Amino acid sequence: MAHKEMWYETLHAGFGQYFTVDNELYREKTAHQDLIIFENAQMGRVMALDGVVQTTERDEFIYHEMMTHVPLLAHGAAKRVLIIGGGDGAMLREVSRHQQLESITMVEIDAGVVTFCQQYLPNHSQGAYNDPRLNLVIDDGVNFVNQTQDKFDVIISDCTDPVGPGESLFTSEFYAGCKKALNPGGIFVAQNGVCFLQQEEAINSHRKLSHYFSDVSFYQAAIPTYYGGIMTFAWASDNAALRQLDLATLQTRFAEAGLPCRYYNPAIHVGSFALPQYLLNALYKEVNQIAKA
Repeated sequence: MAHKEMWYETLHAGFGQYFTVDNELYREKTAHQDLIIFENAQMGRVMALDGVVQTTERDEFIYHEMMTHVPLLAHGAAKRVLIIGGGDGAMLREVSRHQQLESITMVEIDAGVVTFCQQYLPNHSQGAYNDPRLNLVIDDGVNFVNQTQDKFDVIISDCTDPVGPGESLFTSEFYAGCKKALNPGGIFVAQNGVCFLQQEEAINSHRKLSHYFSDVSFYQAAIPTYYGGIMTFAWASDNAALRQLDLATLQTRFAEAGLPCRYYNPAIHVGSFALPQYLLNALYKEVNQIAKA
């Protein structure tokens, strides 16, 4: 049997995960980035950037369903949604399933990513770029939220890890812009890493978001490719009730929306706001330190 090439993730020092590269579809190694898309028997098409898995066909639905349906069904009356990032089109795919939305604005810094992913990851977008409600803007996310006069009911930040190009989407400047661009009672959510291994990221996000929103927390999902335990999603709003909706209300909204989900359901939604004690302890310690300062 021929020896297959192995691709190793380099996100953490000391341990990690590997994939067999059954078929390399694309590779671009430049001074700025190392982008690869390959096929893997277990996970389908895998896209990695600078040694870190960004998305896989097999489990992307967990991430994208949780990032969209949790805030949209919690809001219950959203008309205008802003997606920051998300050039692979999967977030747009899930958002566009919500028929009540009147407009979807998507801000992607690199037009090439959109074209590229439609070619190499067509199952992610599934034609969502053709949605007539979409306004695709090629711009830096921080710049957009601080310049726009538009207002949104839900903002979804589909960011990479807070290193390199994605770092600006974890700054106070970005969060301040999002707060300004949200309608009253709006919800902001963002990818926030695997909290067991990236706990400082969660603490930093919580600290910064708390300057702008009265109700800041996290919700979670286990996504196999983002190994190391649960992935946390930052949640920020000025309406604390939206984070604590009862199951019956969510079941009604879910049934009315008619969403074809493979991970999300109302019971998962309610349970996702339960956080492990180690994270709660760290956040409690952080909040107390700020209070004493």
